[in-house]
Amino acid sequence: MALQSSGAISLDDMHVEAGGSTGTTCSINDSDIRDMIDKADGANVSFNEYYGASSSTFVAATGGSTTTSGNYKFHYFTSSGTLSISSTGSGDGSNTVDYIIIAGGGPGGDGRSGGGAGGYLTGTFSAAAQSYSITVGAGGTGALNPNNSSHGANSSIAGVATATRGGKGAQYQYYPYGFAATDGGSGGGGARYLPDGGSGTSGQGNDGGDTNTSTNPGAGGGGKGSAGGSPGVTGTYDGGAGGSGSTTGNANYNGASRGGGGSGGVVNAAYDPGSTSGGGGAGSDGSNAVGGAGTANTGGGGGGGGFYYAGGAGGSGIVMVRYQYQ
Repeated sequence: MALQSSGAISLDDMHVEAGGSTGTTCSINDSDIRDMIDKADGANVSFNEYYGASSSTFVAATGGSTTTSGNYKFHYFTSSGTLSISSTGSGDGSNTVDYIIIAGGGPGGDGRSGGGAGGYLTGTFSAAAQSYSITVGAGGTGALNPNNSSHGANSSIAGVATATRGGKGAQYQYYPYGFAATDGGSGGGGARYLPDGGSGTSGQGNDGGDTNTSTNPGAGGGGKGSAGGSPGVTGTYDGGAGGSGSTTGNANYNGASRGGGGSGGVVNAAYDPGSTSGGGGAGSDGSNAVGGAGTANTGGGGGGGGFYYAGGAGGSGIVMVRYQYQ
């Protein structure tokens, strides 16, 4: 609330606005009353100076890129940095900070399997006047030799929460010494000879899709919105769909869908790679090309690569926060 903008204002009105109890003893020189209009101890003051005054404070911060909507300010980090909070909220100013943390997506595999999306976390914390270290995870890289591919990297707000990197899609070129799909924020998709998808992390994502040892198309990586899809096994040998992305979270400053899994690729151009959303990369289209990369700053998983072609890289993550600033 705030004091009225015209008419009589009593000392008791000021006292209550400053957080006191009505009818209790107070003075116009009390620090909490003076602070509402930034007056020094013992300074001369008129009651009219208190028109519209409020004891409320609002969160104020710097760091990353910013935008506003209504009474809310958003900060979004597309690379690692620092969120520095200089003021906290009180009274009518909320002290709650909403966040979305998305980790780097996992790469697709050379067996046409999609990579899992980076973990997608939403939540809140109470602002403190301090600096918070922000880590934005890189996307994982695909490679023919599974020992040379890399997972995505975790994203975090230090002391608040950490989102888990996306899982790799299965790589079976070196079968029986291949690399099974791995777990992550969302799990990577399965491939022929290594058919089981990786597991997702509860609250962050979903499992990668499964396939079987007799079909060549790859399964899709898991996403925030759903598990990765399995490929067609009879008639139409389409690749498995990447798990769907999500728009959830109050801190989503532009409403974009993020955290989608990479889709499974196919054997030849007569069939279709799986569908993708939320920044997931497309699987190989049958030309045995490298899988499509996940979109930067979505945490999308990489698409599955053709046989003897690397899977696509995962997309880098992002960290977003929102708070009431006025």
